[in-house]
Amino acid sequence: MTDVETAPAAAVEGLPRAGRRRVLAVLCLTQISSWGILYYAFPVLSVSITAETGWSAPVITAAFSLGQLATALTGIPVGALIDRTGPRRVMTAGSVLGVIALVAIAAAPNLLVFYLGWLLAGAAMGAVLYPPAFAALTRWWGPQRVTALMILTLAGGLASTVFAPLTAALDAHIEWRATYLVLAVVLAVVTVPVHWFGLRAVWPDPPAPTVAAHADHRGIARSPRFAALVVTMCLAAFASFAGIFNLVALLREQGFGPGLAATALGLGGAGQVLGRIGYLPLARYTGVTARTVLVLAALAASTALLGVVSAVIVLIAVAIGAGLVRGIFTLIQATAITDRWGTTHYGRLNGLLSAPVVIVSALAPWAGTVLSAWTGSYAHAYLVLGAVAAVAAVLAPLTGITISKKGIL
Repeated sequence: MTDVETAPAAAVEGLPRAGRRRVLAVLCLTQISSWGILYYAFPVLSVSITAETGWSAPVITAAFSLGQLATALTGIPVGALIDRTGPRRVMTAGSVLGVIALVAIAAAPNLLVFYLGWLLAGAAMGAVLYPPAFAALTRWWGPQRVTALMILTLAGGLASTVFAPLTAALDAHIEWRATYLVLAVVLAVVTVPVHWFGLRAVWPDPPAPTVAAHADHRGIARSPRFAALVVTMCLAAFASFAGIFNLVALLREQGFGPGLAATALGLGGAGQVLGRIGYLPLARYTGVTARTVLVLAALAASTALLGVVSAVIVLIAVAIGAGLVRGIFTLIQATAITDRWGTTHYGRLNGLLSAPVVIVSALAPWAGTVLSAWTGSYAHAYLVLGAVAAVAAVLAPLTGITISKKGIL
């Protein structure tokens, strides 16, 4: 159930079944590769980068965070362009730019070039990661888009599983610059031709809005409901990402050994997979506002519990539960626009929604560390993060759509 009527299947069907399966397979492959190389390789290589160059960890992490800002800003025009022309050229160009960026990072003789390389990498991520892929599947898969989005995010969850150990293995045998060059070759070979040839299907016209007020994307973007959605998603993303990136530190503070803490983090990742699988039945039996409130309330509770419990088994169980909730939240965010305003302007509206969320997500790991210092412990920081998520749950009902003769209220 959603707050938007579903148009007849024939009106929004993007591709025949074989074509839909092809583009889904293409995007699953390229999401694993793009996330794994452009995003997850950096935390694996950061220690080696610091050791070889003498640049401090905060300095090189700031370059990566600056790249995330570029990702956010790039996502807005990318979404509008995909709405008009489709994902093929945009995502292919993003892959090419990603290759160039990795070469620049690998060859960087100084911090200026290193930072410029990450700015390029961030722009590339804005053109190849989840938001453009979500826009492609939303248009091409039509009424079956939620199934496609679930499968895509399940595949995306494998990115760190595949590329973190691969990157670590390369780094153990060749230095970090050569590792990035090898990864650049992999990115070029896998994603550039696959995006170009695999996304060549005709881009269908956008479906007509089922509610007249949804025809004006500018009116939607300026509406109080859209503003409430942006704030709600930003607060939830802040709590979620700060919770993920500081979980090992929390568990170490609670007396976990490094191996057990890392295992708990990995089990939380497995929980995310289960959560994404569970999204379909949740969507079937709940309305969009009810499930948004439910998921955000669960995010608040699981995050706060991590700051309260101390028994090993209980902490691990809560970490898995928190991962499950975060997995569902990924799809709550992916479907936030279509559930409220339909698919007509998905690319541009999702770009506007994703930009501040990406910025907040980039700042969240650092902010979580600051919170721990400010409150005196990671346990206290998680209580604050739980409160932030609770505020998001309270605001969630404001993101519902009310239609009157005057349009959007």
